[in-house]
Amino acid sequence: MEAGYDILFPSDPYMHGVRHIPVRHVPAHIARPPYLASEEGYDPRPGDNGLIRLGGEEEKALRAAAQLAKRTLEHAGTLVRPGLTTDELDASLHSFILSHNAYPSPLQYHGFPKAVCTSINNVIAHGIPDTRPLRPDDIVNVDVTVYLSGFHGDTSRTFPLPEADARGRELVAAAEGALRAGIAACGPGRPFRAIGAAVERYLKSEHGGMSVSRQFSGHCIGRVFHRSPWILHHENDEPGVMRPGQCFTIEPCIVDDEDSRGFMWPDGWTVATETGARSAQAEHMVLVTETGVEVLTE
Repeated sequence: MEAGYDILFPSDPYMHGVRHIPVRHVPAHIARPPYLASEEGYDPRPGDNGLIRLGGEEEKALRAAAQLAKRTLEHAGTLVRPGLTTDELDASLHSFILSHNAYPSPLQYHGFPKAVCTSINNVIAHGIPDTRPLRPDDIVNVDVTVYLSGFHGDTSRTFPLPEADARGRELVAAAEGALRAGIAACGPGRPFRAIGAAVERYLKSEHGGMSVSRQFSGHCIGRVFHRSPWILHHENDEPGVMRPGQCFTIEPCIVDDEDSRGFMWPDGWTVATETGARSAQAEHMVLVTETGVEVLTE
């Protein structure tokens, strides 16, 4: 086992599901996403093809949600420090989102008990904020999604704490670089499969020994939190091309091992690497326009 950082394992109180975890209050005046009223926990919106009308009120609302997600993540960056617990971070971001008359989209989505996801070291994704204080050598991903005026905004970043080692910082840089490579492959009429090809080509040429998780994908986003088309970050032969008015996330999880497989903890959410290798993720929302693409959470 490599020294210098914690390899996280499941532990109480998050061992046996999440229903026992207290859920923070949201005032009645904050508009809730429709999936909270669905037993299945999602809102498929039959007949909705996921496209928005460019240049109109839909685009304006989508951009506002994306910008609030960006500002929330920036706020997270001012808070992350050694000794802070991720539950304290969650409380601060929960309050920040509510103060802007928005709802934290993850809260009670399929029963998820917190406002944000916090994934530390070997946790690939969907870590539940808890009472473990951050260590000076940790790397921690903060994944933020907000629901504002009927649209979701989604972004994430991995923060290296002050004493994170050189390889940990390279891993964070690899996630950012992989995201940039994926964005560069986007444009109207371009195939979705070009994104994954670009991500893997970047990793192979720039960051030996690292790989991209095949267990997580990006997704179309707008009025619906998660919907097709799904954005695969590895080489694939999925059909489909990008269309003006589509908005989707690119969010590669990069693992510091050629084996990127993860296993789910008994909490039903947290996925950690099987090898104990660290993971980092970066995410942006991309809107396809008539002439190119815009990164809405830049």
